[in-house]
Amino acid sequence: MKFIISSSQLFKQLQLLSGVINSNNTLPILDNFLFEINDNSLKISASDLETTMSASLKVDADENGTIAISAKLLLDTLKTFPEQPLTFVVSDNNTIEISSESGKYALAFADGDEFPKARVLDAPSSLIIAGGILATAINKTIFATGNDDLRPVMSGVFFQFSPEGLIFVATDAHKLVKYERTDLSANETAEFIMPKKPLNILKNILSSFDQDEVLVEYNESNAKFSFNNITLVCRLIDGKYPNYDAVIPKENPNKLTLDRTAFLNSVRRVSIFASKSTHQIRLKMAGTELNISAEDVDYSNRADERLMCSYEGNDMQIGFNSRFLIEMLSNLNSENVMVEMSLPNRAGILTPLDDLDEGETITMLVMPVMLNN
Repeated sequence: MKFIISSSQLFKQLQLLSGVINSNNTLPILDNFLFEINDNSLKISASDLETTMSASLKVDADENGTIAISAKLLLDTLKTFPEQPLTFVVSDNNTIEISSESGKYALAFADGDEFPKARVLDAPSSLIIAGGILATAINKTIFATGNDDLRPVMSGVFFQFSPEGLIFVATDAHKLVKYERTDLSANETAEFIMPKKPLNILKNILSSFDQDEVLVEYNESNAKFSFNNITLVCRLIDGKYPNYDAVIPKENPNKLTLDRTAFLNSVRRVSIFASKSTHQIRLKMAGTELNISAEDVDYSNRADERLMCSYEGNDMQIGFNSRFLIEMLSNLNSENVMVEMSLPNRAGILTPLDDLDEGETITMLVMPVMLNN
């Protein structure tokens, strides 16, 4: 078997696929890329058993075949090459020889038949979504996912598709983000929980394929994303997602409106002086002034800042974990934000007031922390 391919084109695809490969694999074959040649089409795959991703490329090949090549060895070899054609020739002694303009390199390969096959989805439902919109939905929610092994359903992003719109939700029980698109819809209602790892891979790749349409196929146990020349298949998280709507307070008479960047910078500065164990900051609202303060009693550190704002409601004080507020404010692009509250022991709702597409809604919820007087 022999094929010729551009070095930079091959390296670019292998870099994308390498995100799937774990540093410690239970099966040695998973340390490899699978190369499958069929009628001058080269399909390269990487897998960790839960997620399999593949890319297809056109090549000049003399015959069909399947081999598995060490991912690390191949990436390390290719990354220093300038753009040039590379010739891969499979020898009888279980080695593959790569010929470049400057030399030859022989690598051992494994039997491609040992590589786990990607799952085939039985009778899947499907939906087409723009790459940019899917990337935004992942970006806006994935930071709010949890890391608790005892609650695996919270370690992923909840996809909720219906004829009314698409909803993406993530929560770790301290913060919650709901990203909604009413300008898009699915033919039928469906719900599934996507794991964090394949979503991170998708998010990074889709930023370069912003204009491409992504075909999303899903059934009860797996999901498949196809766009450009790339396919990603992953196992879904099994379990029932918590009723997120029940925890979003509906009556929030106290409304604080202010400049997002000024608020974010102020919270960042004040949080430096907060307790390292609770990260607690205090928001005190009265009239057109917001007072942000923090204190670390153990080290006698204290900070206090005032911001101009627009506030409707009763004067109140509420405590938040500064890290959660910083994360949420950093993940918004709007110029102004609104924080809606009811009581000091009820969750606060953070929403952007501008920089949204038509039909796009972002709701961020953050649980309060009890203030120590």
